[in-house]
Amino acid sequence: MTDDDIRRILTEVRTIALVGWSPKAERPSHRVAAFLKGKGFRVIPVNPGQAGVEALGEVVRASLSEIGEPVDMVDIFRRSEEAGAVVDEALAVLPGLKAVWMQLGVEDAAAAARAEARGVAAVMDRCPAIEMPRLGM
Repeated sequence: MTDDDIRRILTEVRTIALVGWSPKAERPSHRVAAFLKGKGFRVIPVNPGQAGVEALGEVVRASLSEIGEPVDMVDIFRRSEEAGAVVDEALAVLPGLKAVWMQLGVEDAAAAARAEARGVAAVMDRCPAIEMPRLGM
């Protein structure tokens, strides 16, 4: 994944489903969601334990299948061994998906390959809140 690829993804996406969002301000998923929202993205939080509450101007969803509207990118804050199931759900229920993004420390090469085989870009072990400033975005 080149810098140009990362820049293209972050320029093209507008709606992001953030899987593993936490209501706790000290958690990375909370901070990254707030950063992305502050950059003008629509961020839909996904966390079954928080489903139904409001965050970031959105209703928290229990799963990706509950979103029911177009999503450009899924940002995954789950352990590597859980990322594949998230990618598979995203590919199954989110038509038009452009990218799956696995956060720092999250890698699943097989899931990334499944996404790419469907024409969906896959990023692993990176954080958009780090990449955007690094790329001057």
